Amino acid sequence: MNWDDTTDTDATGERLVGSVADREDQAVEAALRPKDLGEFIGQEKVREQLDLVLRAARARGATADHVLLSGAPGLGKTTLSMIIAAEMEAPIRITSGPAIQHAGDLAAILSSLQEGEVLFLDEIHRMSRPAEEMLYMAMEDFRVDVIVGKGPGATAIPLELPPFTLVGATTRAGLLPPPLRDRFGFTAHMEFYEPAELERVVHRSASLLDVEIDPAGAAEIAGRSRGTPRIANRLLRRVRDYAQVKADGVITKDIAAAALAVYEVDARGLDRLDRAVLEALLKLFGGGPVGLSTLSVAVGEERETVEEVAEPFLVREGLLARTPRGRVATPAAWAHLGLTPPRSGTPGNGQGDLFGA
Repeated sequence: MNWDDTTDTDATGERLVGSVADREDQAVEAALRPKDLGEFIGQEKVREQLDLVLRAARARGATADHVLLSGAPGLGKTTLSMIIAAEMEAPIRITSGPAIQHAGDLAAILSSLQEGEVLFLDEIHRMSRPAEEMLYMAMEDFRVDVIVGKGPGATAIPLELPPFTLVGATTRAGLLPPPLRDRFGFTAHMEFYEPAELERVVHRSASLLDVEIDPAGAAEIAGRSRGTPRIANRLLRRVRDYAQVKADGVITKDIAAAALAVYEVDARGLDRLDRAVLEALLKLFGGGPVGLSTLSVAVGEERETVEEVAEPFLVREGLLARTPRGRVATPAAWAHLGLTPPRSGTPGNGQGDLFGA
């Protein structure tokens, strides 16, 4: 069990199928988070490789190599960082790239680390460039140069650091400069989960939350979770609420389906925004191509919301394609909404070409 936009929202004000953790998610995740690699579900290759890295380090009595974890939010990067610290029997320090805006911020953190401590740096690609350059030397030589004074009288004082393990997490590995990426001894990409793995996640979470759920109910929730454990846990909590109020507290397939219908999450995990984008594309523009700006106006959302919140999942599900001429619906999109596509060769209304992609 593991984890790691605002359109359709749940009681917390966050998108129910969004992969960004809100305060409620963070509190629940802390209680449900696995404590070691044996409890961690999914990511088989990553777990096997990481287990070898950590075992070898313990056998040598050395600090583990620096680790870079990449992948979409909610897949378990934070959880794995805590497991690394637990497996190495070391304390962990947690911070994020946006919180480190100056080299001095990073120097203060590094100088206070204990020997063997794990430093988890979330969204590492958003760290400032001066801090990034300081991190190069810290990772490789366990040393930083602290600049004292300004102008011609400034001097660099070398500061030795105890050996530590940096665990960097990023949702956009391509934004990391090669010199930083090359200093990690182990890199891993977190994949989206298969439905069977998410069913195990749901069963484990239900057990910890003291919720009774049958296999069909778990499968129904897993199938709508977008391959993301964090979303599976969030949907489980909402279905639990529905089962307690509308039924006898037991989550079955019918109860799960009815609950998620209330929250407008359909059988493929699409919510109101996702369906609004598809319906506009199909009903107003004949399946496209249509420009992003035009599509955003039709949906009544900002361009960035459609592009960054709705489109990635629709593209991954094979329901929408991005082309040089604009957005185009696939046959699967027509089938999912129960609509009949226009005859082959029938042109769209052309509005996509006016505005571009």
